[in-house]
Amino acid sequence: MQKEKGTISINTENIFPIIKKFLYSDNEIFLRELVSNAVDATQKMKRISSLGQYSGELEELRVKVAVNAKAKTITISDNGIGLTAEEIKKYINQIAFSGATEFMEKFKEAKDANEIIGRFGLGFYSAFMVADKVEIQSLSYAENSEAARWICDGSTSFEISKGKRTERGTDVILHVNAESEEFLAENKIQTILDKYAKFLPIPVQFGTKKESIPDGEDKEGKPKYKSIDVDNIINNTNPIWTKSPSDLKDEDYLSFYRELYPFSEAPLFWIHLNVDYPFNLTGVLYFPKLKNDFEVQKNKIKLFSRQVFITDEVKDIVPEFLLLLHGVIDSPDIPLNVSRSFLQADSNVKKINSYISKKVADKLSELFKKDRKAYEEKWDEIGLFVKYGTISDEKFYEKAKDFLLLTNTTKEYFTTTEYNAKVKDFQTDKNGQLIYLYTSNAELQDSYIQTAQKRNYDVLLMNSPIDNHFIQQLEMKLEKTSMKRVDADVLDKLLEKEETISHQLTADETAKLKTIFENAIKNEHMKVEVESMSAETLPVTITIEEWMRRMKDMSKMGGGMNFYGSMPDTYKVAINANHTIISKILNADEAQQSIMAKQVFDLALLGQGMLKGADLTAFVERSVNVIG
Repeated sequence: MQKEKGTISINTENIFPIIKKFLYSDNEIFLRELVSNAVDATQKMKRISSLGQYSGELEELRVKVAVNAKAKTITISDNGIGLTAEEIKKYINQIAFSGATEFMEKFKEAKDANEIIGRFGLGFYSAFMVADKVEIQSLSYAENSEAARWICDGSTSFEISKGKRTERGTDVILHVNAESEEFLAENKIQTILDKYAKFLPIPVQFGTKKESIPDGEDKEGKPKYKSIDVDNIINNTNPIWTKSPSDLKDEDYLSFYRELYPFSEAPLFWIHLNVDYPFNLTGVLYFPKLKNDFEVQKNKIKLFSRQVFITDEVKDIVPEFLLLLHGVIDSPDIPLNVSRSFLQADSNVKKINSYISKKVADKLSELFKKDRKAYEEKWDEIGLFVKYGTISDEKFYEKAKDFLLLTNTTKEYFTTTEYNAKVKDFQTDKNGQLIYLYTSNAELQDSYIQTAQKRNYDVLLMNSPIDNHFIQQLEMKLEKTSMKRVDADVLDKLLEKEETISHQLTADETAKLKTIFENAIKNEHMKVEVESMSAETLPVTITIEEWMRRMKDMSKMGGGMNFYGSMPDTYKVAINANHTIISKILNADEAQQSIMAKQVFDLALLGQGMLKGADLTAFVERSVNVIG
């Protein structure tokens, strides 16, 4: 081969410094790009051999990564198809755009390194992110091929000459620059390979590991072993998503989950994805045990393209509510160097999004119909996920309404249709509105729950972090149905009936009673009202209006209701005019009236968990004096 020098076909001297500077923050991508190229070369070799177009020995196809800290080099080797000198000039020297001017215009629009590489075909040139000189040694599989060597120092000049490789394949040798010497540490390279190459379809070797092998017997006839160095293969070439579900057992899925998330609790169940039309997609999605923890890490679904890891930020591919799942998705229809703008615009991505949502809904429906009891047992851990889906995805809601469960305080489970049937005869108000009573904290609101249950009313448990949104979703979807928290008002105001309870106090007595309590409480945010209630209902009930509490809850969750979030809580203090204690307060002397009113008010506060600090201390001391 005659030695040849030339210029890479881009029309500026400073194109490589621009690439290096722009991509620097993502510089570990270089290893993914070069290892992926090497894997492609081996897979092409396998294909050529299977077509009968190669008569030589195929050997075991593999990729090797080696670090030489002393020489300051990283070498990526493969025994794939190799390249001739002409192919190097064609594929390496001609960057996939017409000139530097176009590049300079377009690269300004890019958001990240992936977009630059993907838009301009710069995968190989990512090597210059960490190297000030890159060398290729290659020998093509084609008969009578001559080994070729290519070298470039990061300028637009290159040199091609006769190579020294004697076996089919390619070595890419990076001469690491001074700023990137961190990549000469083996643990650094191991970390990057674990991230990007863990499931590549061709064995990837990095260094060696110790292995014990039999070495005869000792004097007593016991077997001896010796330690030898063997190739360290860092990847699983056949992960479960590449296999048929019929060939897999539950333990295979659980084992793979442990491989992905070694410190996580076992998942509840999983979905195996496998579709080849109208797009290609495989994968496994796991349902983790969420319970009521909404602050779970969402970046747990890993996106692959032909078993090469791309990213774990998949919110443009997977519906938002499914980001709570764990697992892997692999689609060759998504390019390796995918950009956010591509994901947002590509029609295949939108189809994948819809397909995954449907598969999840189908799986949940299947579990519900197949074994409802088992489904109910899992509900406390998957309910948050399903509710989130019904709130955020209309199509999911339409499917999920048949397996969406409501739970009451006695731990019974109902679909919305079943619950309507359960409560409609007792909990329909005088306007024909069906009232769903609920509690957000069964322990704290126990007295209100018991009051409702004494009237044969049912109370739902709504204590997840997103139930404030879920409640509003139900009100929109269910006809003539309102949700009211059990402590939002006195029970007869929450569920108004045609027949009403009255009291026997005169107007003067009512006004006097209101004044007694206002003077005892002395709090402008506590609005006193005298109400007609059952004699069995507590003498004083403290409530906060449903709409105001919802606005404040929304504000706490970042719902933009800052006006309501900054407002002080305003409570209604309902005095039960029919309770015997209230009669005693009215008939007591003036000094005792104030003490008794304050005492029953503090009891109501205590029942709501609102009595604290000095007020709690004063209540305890007053109680001791009353008893004494």
